[in-house]
Amino acid sequence: MAHAKSTDPDIFILPDLGEGVHEAELIAWKVKPGDAVEEHDIVAEMETDKALVEVPSPRDGVIAELFGNPGDILNVGAPAWRYEGGQDSSAKTETPPRARMSSPAQPAPETNGSAPSTSDDHEDAGTVVGSVSGEVAGVTARGGKALAAPAVRRLARDLGVDIDSVTGTGLAGRVTEKDVRAAASQGPARAARVAEPIEAPSRVQATTVTLRQEVVEAPVRTTLIPAANDSIIPMRGVRRKIAQRLRQSVDHAVHFSVMDDADVTKLDEVRRQMGAASGEKLSYLPFVISAVCRALGQFPSFNATVDDEKQEIVRHAKVHMGIAADTDQGLSVPVIADADSMGVLELGREITELARMVRDRSIPRERLVGSTFTISNVGSYAGKYATPIINYPEVGILAVGRVYDGVVSKSGGIHVAKMLPLSLTCDHRSVDGADAARMLAVIIELLSRPEELLTPARV
Repeated sequence: MAHAKSTDPDIFILPDLGEGVHEAELIAWKVKPGDAVEEHDIVAEMETDKALVEVPSPRDGVIAELFGNPGDILNVGAPAWRYEGGQDSSAKTETPPRARMSSPAQPAPETNGSAPSTSDDHEDAGTVVGSVSGEVAGVTARGGKALAAPAVRRLARDLGVDIDSVTGTGLAGRVTEKDVRAAASQGPARAARVAEPIEAPSRVQATTVTLRQEVVEAPVRTTLIPAANDSIIPMRGVRRKIAQRLRQSVDHAVHFSVMDDADVTKLDEVRRQMGAASGEKLSYLPFVISAVCRALGQFPSFNATVDDEKQEIVRHAKVHMGIAADTDQGLSVPVIADADSMGVLELGREITELARMVRDRSIPRERLVGSTFTISNVGSYAGKYATPIINYPEVGILAVGRVYDGVVSKSGGIHVAKMLPLSLTCDHRSVDGADAARMLAVIIELLSRPEELLTPARV
């Protein structure tokens, strides 16, 4: 873990806790002010994406101050704690508390790799590596324009508030969500500039302006006030990250779904025989993964990710299969790298091992990123069909339903068969509906010939 440097030797700057991580939620402090720590002692426990990370002390010292409380979101490059003086700390300056963290209500935007900064990004750079002096880079309002994060500006627009007229209470006059809501509750003095003050030539025109102001100044409440016996659960940690990822997917991808059933009667017999011969418990999922890998070989446009920043679609040569997994902490998507190079038994072992690591939260971060297609096994609990949300920036996800006994017509007769419901959701920007239907048909056909799925799809 590489540590960022501060101009104050007694200030510990929060480093990047994983490749590309720009923020972390503070779960717990393992020390308190006044405690003596040695190098490598654990000072804090933090959560990034879906992994818990222990943050060690880079040197010996005595903890003087801890910046933040459990539940706070700390940005990479922000002060995390301060040691008591003892080294050369003549240049030490106190950092205002609001420079140390971002509010959970204002999450920093997620990125997939580096992207060029925008004007809003520059304005919102409230904490940058090495900037711990009283004047932090990127937080000084210019030209009479209020300083505020993009999310706060959107809130101001939604509430009809002229954000440039709001006095900010944050760092260096930064306008916060609380400031905007307070301004909205104050009425006409903070209303958005619907119309410049003019002398009304008639009573009718003056009345019209007033009514337009009233519409903007009195936004309709869209949330219920909690009752005394209601539970309030902060959207933090994994749940907060899930919400951000799903929102990102819905905002970018154009979702559509196709659904059908696969006859897995023969597959059920083969998996039972293989399980008995190998002594390993084998579910339907390894066969589904094998079938999907083969189908992706025929339809490479589905084994792809979208780079919205560059306006490019990247088709991947290998299949790195994401497996959506439900845990006590929320949804997680561990990845089977090179899934198309594995046989059914090897895939089964990988699934078992990933499930164990996800449950006990020992899975390394690199096993949670890099998928090119995702499968969600919703049928392990209940339900036939689903409309799964794409694991953005991928372009497709397959939901596997619960196997049921269905009646089918075959060879002129009626039979009871094991039926597996499948729901394929795709990004319509990247793939067409006809191709999605054809790909699903290929997956269903492959599942009816399970002997062909036992070996790797790609040698």
